[in-house]
Amino acid sequence: MKRFLILQLRPERDASDAEYASFLQAGGLEADRTHRIRLDAEPLPEALDPAEYAGVIVGGGPGCVSDAPGEKSSDHARIEAAVLSLIPRVDAGDVPFLGCCYGIGILGAHLGAPVGKGRYGEAVGTADCTLTEAGRADPLLDGMPDRFDAFVGHKEALEALPKGSAHLVSGPNCPYQMVRYRQNIYATQFHPEADASAFEQRIGIYRHHGYFPPDQADALIAMCRASNVTAPRRIIANFVRRYG
Repeated sequence: MKRFLILQLRPERDASDAEYASFLQAGGLEADRTHRIRLDAEPLPEALDPAEYAGVIVGGGPGCVSDAPGEKSSDHARIEAAVLSLIPRVDAGDVPFLGCCYGIGILGAHLGAPVGKGRYGEAVGTADCTLTEAGRADPLLDGMPDRFDAFVGHKEALEALPKGSAHLVSGPNCPYQMVRYRQNIYATQFHPEADASAFEQRIGIYRHHGYFPPDQADALIAMCRASNVTAPRRIIANFVRRYG
């Protein structure tokens, strides 16, 4: 049985570990069915072939692909370059791929679509997401309600649909919440893996990273506790079920 490759871009160990646990839980996966690589701590093996895996999942992170080279730390630039180096091989083989938050920027950059901070960034909170006609027919969204809430918090976003892609989920403040390229390459702007507990932890970890005024952290944590965000995790489960 092939394993799933999980690439993580978060340099904060607590956030990375919690994100990995969320992927396992949402997908119903045991750790031995995954190959986890924390790109902040280890390089991407040069000989790594994504086609040898059941699928590739890319997590989120505090970086932005739209930052100018001089605005990126050396670690950020190295991590981003490692992920981008893998995407041509994913693209060439239409390898099952699910990029989460940062992952949609990575996919957009690879496909030459505009990714920027000027139009569709969303404050930390929940987004009102709606399936498009293409989304209602897509197997990765099987069993999803037509409208659902999802956790978001991002400075940049896709500003146009990448050429050759299907628009699967839209939102009032950020139109491209989920897209598919080819038949098996997916990306979401929201965090499909995160439940309220995981997102609450991230708020604490990233309170000084510019996503929100630090003094709003307690109010945002209360928002998480009062939210009803459950549907997005089905996307992870569907991905594992379909390709595993």
